[in-house]
Amino acid sequence: MSVQTITKENFEEVVVRSDKPVLVDFWAEWCGPCRMVSPLVDEIAEERDDVVVGKVNVDEQGELAMRFGVMNIPTLLVFKGGEIVNKAVGARPKAELLKLLD
Repeated sequence: MSVQTITKENFEEVVVRSDKPVLVDFWAEWCGPCRMVSPLVDEIAEERDDVVVGKVNVDEQGELAMRFGVMNIPTLLVFKGGEIVNKAVGARPKAELLKLLD
């Protein structure tokens, strides 16, 4: 499954109403660590059919970043049933990103 771009307009549909866990990457184009994590997030999206993977550009979706208290990027949140069940801040290796989904 490909990575979905998440906005305040589609957040409810993509994240809250999902019957699968959702990994959301809060990022920005100018962020070096975000550029390190992004390909790993893309790989997870391609490899895992049991999760939805999305990205939120904090420069374009500041309201969503504020809603979830995102102060540093990259921030990765895992949602189940519309609730945050796991969180990681900063660049992490792929193995740690996968552990967030367990």
